[in-house]
Formats: sequence, C-alpha cells, structure tokens
Amino acid sequence: MGGDTQGTEQSAETGGDGTVSVTVGGVVFDRSKNGGGESAGALTSSTSWTPPPCWYAPKYTPEQLQKYLEPIWEAESTGYQWDAEQRKKYLNPDDPKKDFNKDKTGDGYWWGSYVNETYPPGWDSCDRDYFWVNTGDAPPADIENAVTPEILAELAYAEIRVPSTEVTLAPAQATKVNLPTWAWLDGAEFKPVSVTASVPTIDIEATATAEPVALEIKPGTPDAETYPTSGVCEIDNGRIGEPYTKGQADRTPPCGVKYLRSSGDGTFPLQATVTWKIHWTGTGGAGGDLPDGEFGAEQDVVVQEIQAVNR
Repeated sequence: MGGDTQGTEQSAETGGDGTVSVTVGGVVFDRSKNGGGESAGALTSSTSWTPPPCWYAPKYTPEQLQKYLEPIWEAESTGYQWDAEQRKKYLNPDDPKKDFNKDKTGDGYWWGSYVNETYPPGWDSCDRDYFWVNTGDAPPADIENAVTPEILAELAYAEIRVPSTEVTLAPAQATKVNLPTWAWLDGAEFKPVSVTASVPTIDIEATATAEPVALEIKPGTPDAETYPTSGVCEIDNGRIGEPYTKGQADRTPPCGVKYLRSSGDGTFPLQATVTWKIHWTGTGGAGGDLPDGEFGAEQDVVVQEIQAVNR
C-alpha cells in the first residue's frame, strides 16, 4: 500500500534570518529566495510539460512502517488477501528481528508515494507498494518519479512564485488615440528567483532558478500597434522596457503600444505576460534546463480621443 497518496503532510519552519522552509510529501522546500507580493503567482510551462503529479521518497523507518501497517491488519479493513500478502512481505517467520527490515535500521528507508495536493492529472499513478532502499543507493531504475536531483528540481519548479506582471504605463491615467504609450516593469522586482528542494534523510537537493527574459504585450484589441511590432519586449541591461521621462514624447518607446481607436465608455484588457527561463543545479554536479515558464495578468486601459481645440 505504498500508494497511500493521502501522504502530503506539511510543516513549516521560519529560521532566525526569516527564511521559510516547508516540508511537503517528504521533501523540504526552501522558499526564502522566491518571489513575493500579493499578486505573485505560479509559472505555467510554455510547453505541454508539467511537474510530477506524484513522487516516491523515503517515508518510513522499519519501526515506523510496522507502527503504520499493523493496526490496518488488525482492523481487517482491507480484506484477508491483502492482509495476508502484506504479512508475507514484511514479516519473517524464521527471524522476527528481520521483520520490516528492522535488522537494517539506520541503513535505509522504506520508500512510499506522495501526491501533489492539487491532485493534477496522473496524481494516482504512483501506486507501487513500499520498497526498501539502502542509504547511498539509488532507487530502482524502473520506478518513475522516485526522488533524484532532477525530480527535486521539477518539484521545485512547481513551488516557484514570480511577481505580478502589471506593467507601468505612460501616460498613466489614460492614454490617447494614436499616441505611443510607454510600458515597462519594475526592474527591482524582476530579478531571478529560486526554490531549493531537498530530502535531508538521503542528502540530496536541487535548486530551480527562474530568470525573466521577455515581456509580451497584447493590447486587448486588434486596433492597436505594439512596440516592437512582435509585441515581445526583450530584457535589455537587466530591465524590461524603459521608464518614460519628460522630453521623450517624440521618441518611439522600446516597449509599448499605440491604440488606434478609443475605448469609448469602457476599457481595453491589456495583457502582459513575462517569460521566465528555468535552469537547475543539484547534488553531484547535476543540472540542466527545464521548459520556460510564463506568468501573465490583465489590466484595464482607458483610451481617449485627442480633443481638438476650435479657435
């Protein structure tokens, strides 16, 4: 019954330096270098890839597994056949000292499954019974999603939070038809963020780092032009877009939009989406790239006609 996927127990600790570590499903997540703020959110992969919906990690010592399973057997709630198979697997009639691998206490763990608490598709695929792994050994190669540095990096990906993508616009209150509107993001907020996932009992970890690389602007109406034409503003010297300053009215903004008609009594839903490049490093020099992530938001833009003055 290693697939008892109710096991996503959580605990949180705050260190003296304000760091926050959260334990979920046998994995410790250090979120101290994560993005923050009320509007921060999780990344969505730019491909069909998704983080593991479930995984296997060290779950019980021999004594802990015995304490967990024996009450289930005594209750006879799982049926005679299952109980009999379990007793045969974990109990040694010739040497009780070896029951539940108690003779290996301190030399390994019984591994079991955990599930993402949001229960995404595939959450029930980790249905393998408990299996033993000696300390220092890799889990069996035929078991998908058994924690390794790469799996930890993928789990850390799911814990990354990035700041809001609400862009600053100039003019700020309401823009005008045919007037270039400058757009930019707060450079202080848009810096790399990371989450480290670890399993201290077997001394492995991985850090997934997200770095902002581009901002895509969609004006919310086809009657508009973007700067650049693609609508994708690349990062330049560590910033996305350029803040408008007085005297730049005649310049073309490096990042922005020009509306070709009024929004009337309403607004246009401008959508700003930031692409984040993800890479990871882990125990033993492991590392690599993960699919880019995206996070976006909409904001209402008022576009007014330029008022002509009759003389």
